[in-house]
Amino acid sequence: MTDHRSQVELSAGVIEYEDSGGDGAILVLTHGLVMDSSLWRNVVSELSGDYRCVVPTLPLGAHRHPMREDADLSMTGIAGILSEFLDRLDLTDVTLVVNDWGGPILVASNGGASRIARLVLTSCEAFDNVPPGLPGHMVAIAAKLPGGINAALQPMRLRPLRRSPLTLGLMTKRPIPHEVTDRWLEPALGQRAIRRDLRKYANSAKQGSRELLAATERLATFGRPALVAWAAEDRVMPRDHGRKLAELLPNARLVEIPDSRTLIPEDQPALLAGEIRRFVKETA
Repeated sequence: MTDHRSQVELSAGVIEYEDSGGDGAILVLTHGLVMDSSLWRNVVSELSGDYRCVVPTLPLGAHRHPMREDADLSMTGIAGILSEFLDRLDLTDVTLVVNDWGGPILVASNGGASRIARLVLTSCEAFDNVPPGLPGHMVAIAAKLPGGINAALQPMRLRPLRRSPLTLGLMTKRPIPHEVTDRWLEPALGQRAIRRDLRKYANSAKQGSRELLAATERLATFGRPALVAWAAEDRVMPRDHGRKLAELLPNARLVEIPDSRTLIPEDQPALLAGEIRRFVKETA
């Protein structure tokens, strides 16, 4: 897999990102736990000819540069890192595209919203769904045990185990290519400091649930255009959350993505790219 990652130093540490460049409208796309910017590779390949796609790798366990030891890696803390990232790159009139991890909802519902022109929520944590589903709960349990994160990760060296319902098996209908999951897992498997960062986030789940619930309710004041694209066969993010989000947001449209689970960028990248393209054109 070709690697074109750039990096920027923020107050919490170095954040890597991919930037397709160009003069088109800016899309900022975010990922979930123990994933990186490559989650969006197929969607970006569909959209980068017309849009500037900026995809940061947030410190959620697949980042290659450990954060500073005193970095706040709670949901609010990492949402703050995303806000600072938008500021440092001076990204304005952004279409913020969210999948899996719900932290960007905190950005959209507070001060960071000044840079956001549109919001796309695709099968993500919302309301109090933190940690989400069986995979999220397994990470939270592992984080509470001494050496638990390492013990949970080591079996993932065996590629067939990555399709377990305890790991990625519930997240997609189709297996994610091995070279992609290798890339996601390599930092945490190889660096104790990355596991420390992941553990810090996972141990803040109870706090994150409260923070996300409050932020989701504040979306009622987000009057800019929003698209809620929910997976029709999601087994981690409740299907009724998509409907509730579309009702809560004042200027939202709901679409269901067929034949997909949570990681729509993996299961249905072309369909999702088409919905994003249509949404941005209609609301330009």
